[in-house]
Amino acid sequence: MDHLSFYWLPHNKQRYLESLSSEFAEQVHQSIATGKISLPPIPEVVTQIQALSNDEATAIVDIADTLLEDPSLAAIVLKIANSVVFNRRNVTCHDLHTAVSRLGIIRVRDIVTAQSIEMLKHSVNISEDCKKVLIKSAAISKELAATMVLVTRTLQQQNDCDYSYLEQGKALLVGFLADIGLFCLVNEYHLYLENGNYIAPELALEIFQSQCSTTSKKVLTTWRFDHDFIEVACNQRLSETRPEVSYLDIARIAHYILLFRKQDQQALEQHEVEINVDGAQVMYQLTSMDDDEFQLQLKEILRSSGM
Repeated sequence: MDHLSFYWLPHNKQRYLESLSSEFAEQVHQSIATGKISLPPIPEVVTQIQALSNDEATAIVDIADTLLEDPSLAAIVLKIANSVVFNRRNVTCHDLHTAVSRLGIIRVRDIVTAQSIEMLKHSVNISEDCKKVLIKSAAISKELAATMVLVTRTLQQQNDCDYSYLEQGKALLVGFLADIGLFCLVNEYHLYLENGNYIAPELALEIFQSQCSTTSKKVLTTWRFDHDFIEVACNQRLSETRPEVSYLDIARIAHYILLFRKQDQQALEQHEVEINVDGAQVMYQLTSMDDDEFQLQLKEILRSSGM
């Protein structure tokens, strides 16, 4: 497989895309290479929290006070802190300070960023064709995120190894942000058309697919997300030292399960997954599950996550 973002491309198609020559493709390439590609227009509060999370002097109260400036995001953080996925001790918190303390500063940053991007995919003011691409992306990222949580949960139920270092909440957020670069690419396309240019939507979509991984890596690196988020976004191992099962492994298993359930044989043949015995058991268990039960569990994960 080539990357996890948005859609998956077989190797021969990737080589074909690299041979495409168009003004728009070159513009996208230059924007990425020079770092001038537009980042998603997230709310000011999210930008402030991202900056605060990178400051060692930041305290829990600083994040809580910043969240108060955006009541909708504050309500979401409080709701998520009490959700099944993030509230392992099943103790309800009623104030932002406790919610931020429970989640941690970095995880609050991840949550408000993911939530803002998902909301943008449905509400951004762009052409209908561009909006359809983002709405489809939102559906795909939700499905991947929920499946990653299900894989993590099932893996932690195995008795052979200790997988307590894996967080179901983080798996959810990693899945949600795997294709974050797509928003930048769609925006580039929208601006390109607004300037009186034209490129066939089919070709633009191919360029989105080929460049999404690189762009997602650029965005997540700029926002200082950790290597687990970046590895999944670009489907590439970036660290020499790694645990028995990483979030990239979780994402690859999750994607395989989704391909299997959709009976996409061509994509399955191109999809490689390196897993241990526990991972193989999880894959067998979840591919053998009744489809209605599988979909029910995904819906319950998304409902109970508060996202």
